[in-house]
Amino acid sequence: MKTGSVSPEESALLALQRATHATLHRLATELVDLDLTSSEINALANLADGRGRTVSDLGAAIGTKPTTLTGVLDRLERRGHITRGTLAGDRRSVLIGLTPSGRTAADAIRQTIDTFERRVLASLGPEKVAAFHEVLRALTEESR
Repeated sequence: MKTGSVSPEESALLALQRATHATLHRLATELVDLDLTSSEINALANLADGRGRTVSDLGAAIGTKPTTLTGVLDRLERRGHITRGTLAGDRRSVLIGLTPSGRTAADAIRQTIDTFERRVLASLGPEKVAAFHEVLRALTEESR
């Protein structure tokens, strides 16, 4: 190990990655009846507010490239959870929306996420949660 480097046990990024994978596994386990991948769960969770998104906007929201997102959207569309249409005034932009079955799945996902998040963060207090969000924002901005 180089002098000044952070050990894997002390690395905030590695801890975040471990927490992310553990959380995604937990959500997939709790939502097993939906028969969705973690990527599909993430996409539907970000569409749960009911606002249509362009592929690039949704990609930015979930942290993936639009080309990577295409396969996820193909699967969700085949399952009848989303629709793809054109954006008014810009036929080249694809607008993603939820179908009724997609709305049901997205609502279940958001409810599961909200319940899990409340349970996990309840003991931390608002100051620690706010600091955690600041770290996440900093990591996101630096990674763009």
